[in-house]
Amino acid sequence: MNSLRSRLSVSLLLAALLVAAILGYLTYHNALVANEALFDYQLRQTALSLRDQGVVPDLQQDWNGNSEARDVVVQIWTMNGRVLYLSHPATMLPDRATLGFSDVDADGTRWRVYTMIANNRVIQVAQPQAIRRDLVAAAALHSLSPLLIFAPVMAILIWFLVGSGLRPVRQLEQEVTQRNAGTLDPVSEQRLPDEIAPVAHAINSLLAKLRHAFAVQRAFVADAAHELRSPLTALKIQLQVLERAPDETAKISALKKLNDGVDRASHLIEQLLVAARTEATEVTPNMQPVDLAETMRRTMADVFPFAESKQITLDFDAQDNLMIAADSDALKILMRNLLDNAVRYIPQGGTVKAKASYGEGKVTLVIDDSGSGIPEQDRQRVFERFVRGESAGQKGSGLGLSIVKNIVDQHQGTITLSDSPLGGLRVTVAFKGIKE
Repeated sequence: MNSLRSRLSVSLLLAALLVAAILGYLTYHNALVANEALFDYQLRQTALSLRDQGVVPDLQQDWNGNSEARDVVVQIWTMNGRVLYLSHPATMLPDRATLGFSDVDADGTRWRVYTMIANNRVIQVAQPQAIRRDLVAAAALHSLSPLLIFAPVMAILIWFLVGSGLRPVRQLEQEVTQRNAGTLDPVSEQRLPDEIAPVAHAINSLLAKLRHAFAVQRAFVADAAHELRSPLTALKIQLQVLERAPDETAKISALKKLNDGVDRASHLIEQLLVAARTEATEVTPNMQPVDLAETMRRTMADVFPFAESKQITLDFDAQDNLMIAADSDALKILMRNLLDNAVRYIPQGGTVKAKASYGEGKVTLVIDDSGSGIPEQDRQRVFERFVRGESAGQKGSGLGLSIVKNIVDQHQGTITLSDSPLGGLRVTVAFKGIKE
């Protein structure tokens, strides 16, 4: 049974029936006690009404054995045992009685008897227990009749009340169903119950994130299409130059330029894919304990051939066991982009120095280069996609620092750009450290 309305209705109905059963039992028990007391009171009052009666001669002869059932039996005798009156001569109660109320067995029947002494006479009024039980049970069951009507009425009321209570859920469902990728307007949070309002708020928060994600995606696709148009156009032109080359030397030169253009286009496409994977709003990093220093050493080894081709010196100084919680692959991409930018944008024969340390609960990575740096007014803009600068004749994709910023944000770290003592740019990245 997956219906919330059905489950709530059945649960509430069972709870109501349980309460009704308990109330019914208590009502039945109280009715039994009350009616027993009432019948005892009637026996006593009957006895009291007979205490002043005189002797009626031959009153026994008025009794007819075929009269109404023996619901009440009266017998009166003197203190010396002489019978003065028997309402039912065929029914003889014991001539030795207990004053007050008692239960007596006579003629195979159990009787409820009230006995009293008045005017030197013993007066007994008795009633069969079976008749009393039947009358008491009938009265008690009669008192339960409202509860028997209560069950179906309560079932109907519960069904409609639960349905009415769940109406805001159905309205919220209808509003959410109307949303699609092109219509992500927030759902209405007005007049919602306190239990449902947080759900609507959470849905609106999710819709806002989706709107932002789709907007970022559309902007990214538009920017990527614009950025790819230029290298593809350049490749087409270089291919035409290759086709029209008049001699072998011109063909080799055109082929080299075409190969360089393909490399640049490949690098741009690779950076676009990495940027798409590292969008801060799209990716949840797989956080694991990572040694930042060891990761930096491996990344620097990967960049070394490129640096060696430009006769650039790489240097790295770090403490041991600089542990942080990070996505290892994303951290490598961050380091690779920083080192690649540093090597790419400094003149041949330059220097790149990196240092990693732990302090104040943070692991800090600092990368200095001897390039021309980035003007202070442009240091915030370079974290935006496709914002590039030109240095030492190198053209970039404008995605490297944007990718780095996304990864830093995913790891809740910080990144700052400043002037380097080497004359170029200093990049400082800080992450929360893990103590061994």
